[in-house]
Amino acid sequence: MKKLFLICVLLLLGAGAAKAQAVYATGSKSDANVKVYVTTTKSEADLVVYKCDSKSEASGNNGLWYFVSSSSEARKKVFVTSTKSEADIVIYYTRTKSEAGWQNRSKSSKMD
Repeated sequence: MKKLFLICVLLLLGAGAAKAQAVYATGSKSDANVKVYVTTTKSEADLVVYKCDSKSEASGNNGLWYFVSSSSEARKKVFVTSTKSEADIVIYYTRTKSEAGWQNRSKSSKMD
């Protein structure tokens, strides 16, 4: 019974990690899944992003991002554009975790 419980816990933890917003910042536009523009004005953003300190903090598609050092670990590869017109989504970085989330839900599928 203990083994079954342990297996269930491990499977649940693994499923959570698979859905984490592990993000890799690529220097190549062609390697990216999503092109983002970083704004300094929160009201302009499609997505407010909080940079997490650990992968376990980053879950779902809600603006909680954990940056990984290898593209193979990433769920999404993002390229930061220099102009808003090139971007798929506009993001704003927040220092407050509770502020993270979509302000323009119509673009949320870009990070699914």
